[in-house]
Amino acid sequence: MITVTPRSRSREDRAGDPLDGLVNLFDLGIVLSVAFLLAALSSLHLGGTITKHGLRASAAKQIYIRQGETVAPLPRPGERTIGRGTQAGVVYRLTDGRLVYVQSPR
Repeated sequence: MITVTPRSRSREDRAGDPLDGLVNLFDLGIVLSVAFLLAALSSLHLGGTITKHGLRASAAKQIYIRQGETVAPLPRPGERTIGRGTQAGVVYRLTDGRLVYVQSPR
């Protein structure tokens, strides 16, 4: 049997509070939840960019016109067009609905 004399020193518990580690686990949970949220949003492949003016299309969908060039609307499907020119390329519609323009070699 262990006996303790009244003259012995009293020592504090050196192990600390067992709930101190819980705070670190809470921080880790917040970081992991933000990481999973970003991974889920990036898997959606959103085409727009959020700016201070709202949702904008990405730069690949913008049309740049040089000085002196004009833009005309495309003819409706089945409508005849009049004019002279050469074929500049071919447009293909993919199974997911995207349009791909392939420029013909010059």
